[in-house]
Amino acid sequence: VVDNSIDEAMAGYAKGVRIELLPNNRVSISDDGRGIPVDIHKQTKKSALETVMTTLHAGGKFGGDSYKVSGGLHGVGVSVVNALSKWVRVEVKRDGGLYMQEYERGKAKKIVSKIGKSTGTGTKVIFEPDPEIFGIEGGKMPQFDFKYILDHLRQQAFLTKGIKIEVCDFRAEEKKYHAFQFDGGLLSFLRYLTPATKALQEELFYIEKTLGNVEVEVAFTYTDEIDGKELSFANNIYTTDGGMHSTGFKSALSRAINSYARTEGYLKEKDENLTGDDVREGLVVVISVRIPQPQFEGQTKARLGSPEARSAVDAVVSEALKEYLEKHPSDARKVIEKCLLASKARKAAKAAKDTVLRKGILEGLTLPGKLADCISKSPEESELFLVEGDSAGGSSKMARDRRTQAILPLRGKILNVERSRIDKMLANKEIRALVMALGTAIASDFNILKIRYHKIVIMTDADVDGAHIRTLLLTLFYRYFPKVVEAGYIYIAQPPLFKISSGKEFRYVFSEVEKEKAITEVQKITKAQTINVQRYKGLGEMNPDQLWDTTMDPSVRKMKQVTVNDAEAADRLFDILMGDEVEPRKQFIQAHAHSVKNLDT
Repeated sequence: VVDNSIDEAMAGYAKGVRIELLPNNRVSISDDGRGIPVDIHKQTKKSALETVMTTLHAGGKFGGDSYKVSGGLHGVGVSVVNALSKWVRVEVKRDGGLYMQEYERGKAKKIVSKIGKSTGTGTKVIFEPDPEIFGIEGGKMPQFDFKYILDHLRQQAFLTKGIKIEVCDFRAEEKKYHAFQFDGGLLSFLRYLTPATKALQEELFYIEKTLGNVEVEVAFTYTDEIDGKELSFANNIYTTDGGMHSTGFKSALSRAINSYARTEGYLKEKDENLTGDDVREGLVVVISVRIPQPQFEGQTKARLGSPEARSAVDAVVSEALKEYLEKHPSDARKVIEKCLLASKARKAAKAAKDTVLRKGILEGLTLPGKLADCISKSPEESELFLVEGDSAGGSSKMARDRRTQAILPLRGKILNVERSRIDKMLANKEIRALVMALGTAIASDFNILKIRYHKIVIMTDADVDGAHIRTLLLTLFYRYFPKVVEAGYIYIAQPPLFKISSGKEFRYVFSEVEKEKAITEVQKITKAQTINVQRYKGLGEMNPDQLWDTTMDPSVRKMKQVTVNDAEAADRLFDILMGDEVEPRKQFIQAHAHSVKNLDT
């Protein structure tokens, strides 16, 4: 429904969209576009409004010229919303009148009726998803995710220059309201994605141009980071797998950078060209095309397949980037030096990676010596515990189930990979041992099918140092083994904080709140006046039996599975917490310090 309003805005007929999440799981979307026509449709003999709301392939983008470009392809969206809704009400302001029609489970209750007069034009759709279709979870309907909706609508506001999108959540006592309006288009989007302190160039690259029937808009900047970020859109649809428009940009970028580098003498005649990876290291780019009748590969529209998008983006970016590099020699120098450094690091990283892999093969040490491996060779039942320090490593080796549980002790804090290239990373003994233990290799040689364990358990002490080591390991997995995280193979062990005991009676507890409850329970059993409270500062303080009983026994242990629900937010958070910039980290700590009650827990 929102996409229909966005289409009106892209066509120049609407300036604002308002989305309201209402009680009883209803949603209201209104715009100030032209309003859906209400006169009789020649073919269906029903009103155009009822036809659009109840008939597939009857929308404005199907078989007509209502929209030059649109996010919809087949005109089925709003009729499907109607079919999946228990109740829908549509109000149309058009030709000085206010018209209304209601539907139940996709069928009109009555014909369109005029209920009053109006000034201006527009459409409002209110709908309530059908619980018979979407099902009941835990006694109630699944709820709309406000954060997800907010992120999507912010993105749409960036992509539709000048449109005002208001989002309201009226479902709780504390009402939420957000409004988005960005006159800078993708340039505003780029600034949102890249803080000014991170941008390598003083003048960000931006081009907006129409070539043939393809509207092209591209914005990018380089950062001093290793990882880059590419977001591509076709008719405001996020193409997660890229496609022709992305390919066109990449070829134009590589060609323009290499041409400029040779012309200005950065690359000598004997030097090989910079690769695509070299020129995209640290690059943050947003690509948007608008094209009539786009072709997508797959039902989810994740990849654009229209060849005209490739040639248009290639031509527009090639010309604009050549001009940009000539007009901004200082920025051009920074970009070329960044790319040359990436090329040098790529070669060093390949040598380091090949050395690690070759060493393992040639010396027969595909597994590191410090690894106490499990007997089972089945990844599905095998577990790898990453343990902090030799003392905890010794206890856990004695405590484990040797058949399915492997132990890899890590000495001290591993390298912060957020600030290091892969060659430096693989020079670190602890990381090298972990890479070899996993069995997946790394970077371009990574293969998740070769992973040796389906549970990789980070088991560190319950103190600040343990939390730091855990964060360093999570950074390593998130940056260099993202598919392992996505597969759900990473876990965090939950060792107890206290042992509450009196005589033979005892309890293990995992928080301050549980401690008070356990003390009361032990006192009622034992009638003892004095209760012994033992605080575990480290795993090494536990004997093997205790470690097994509390943290490693699959029948009783507690573990947290690491997931990435919002990759973009996670990426930004890792950058803040583990990156080079001190000020964003300071601001984050100041903003969230009040919510931390006890750092040790």
